[in-house]
Amino acid sequence: MDPEEPIYVDTPTVACDGGGGALGHPKVYLKFNEHAEIVCPYCSKRYVLNPDAPAASHGH
Repeated sequence: MDPEEPIYVDTPTVACDGGGGALGHPKVYLKFNEHAEIVCPYCSKRYVLNPDAPAASHGH
């Protein structure tokens, strides 16, 4: 997977383990706040909350 390519999700919290196996890392739960994008502190995968996701209630 291209590390620059974001992963689109529909939930306000995502779990990332780096893909498992030898290349993985401890599972962490990442929660979106006012931003619709979050980066895993371990593997730098970018997760983007779909703007039309049912959980995307981060409007003002």
